[in-house]
Amino acid sequence: MLRGFVTPDMVKTVIRTAIQRMGEDADSNPVLPELQTGDSRTISYFNAEYCGGLNIPAMRPLLEHSARSAKALMSRRRATGVKYFLDSFVPKLPSSKPAKHGGNGPTTFHQDYINFSVDRSGGLTFWLALEDYGPEFGTMSFVNRSHRLGVLGNYRTYAKGEDLLDIYPELREELGLSEPMSYAAGDVTVHSHMLAHGGGANLTNRPRWAYIMGFQPADACWSGAPAEAFDHTGMVLNEPLPEDRFPILA
Repeated sequence: MLRGFVTPDMVKTVIRTAIQRMGEDADSNPVLPELQTGDSRTISYFNAEYCGGLNIPAMRPLLEHSARSAKALMSRRRATGVKYFLDSFVPKLPSSKPAKHGGNGPTTFHQDYINFSVDRSGGLTFWLALEDYGPEFGTMSFVNRSHRLGVLGNYRTYAKGEDLLDIYPELREELGLSEPMSYAAGDVTVHSHMLAHGGGANLTNRPRWAYIMGFQPADACWSGAPAEAFDHTGMVLNEPLPEDRFPILA
């Protein structure tokens, strides 16, 4: 948890941009085709909308600032840069209302790594709260030290109604969970892409606005797997993520 990591002025810039894209209800952005067709493979823990902050002059400094912190947190002994990987608005919608995009239920426990089609761990997600939020908004809990256990499966392969804690009950019993996070606007949590996490439903009557920034070590390579998080067209197996789309920021 990085308290006050983002200035109030920058928080206002980010949420203003998000509302312009998604509406005050955080559910007015275009609906993805797979959600329109009810694709059962789609799991929507929130209403995700790609931001593209690198190309927004008012927001790029936040990505660069976060990348510098990511480099310090990765703590690689060999000099290795940090690449931008993704940035998205990720509001969780109220569970009491229907939602065009889904994103109004709980977030089952999972790891992020399996979505990212890279050949090594080390990536980090910065999760920025754009308003003050407590557990009633469905904030995250983390499985303590689970980033050390390796890959624990793709959550899309778990049986219906099960999540990572059902498949591996020893995680809850032996490692334990953090309390659900409480954030003030501008606070950031940072988690490894290997760290298991999840959250409850948003039990309030308004969206839980958040913005995520993802970073990878600069030597991470495309594994060849079809990527859910980015367009892999033109990428080369076992070569680093191309810098025209994934620039080194720190």
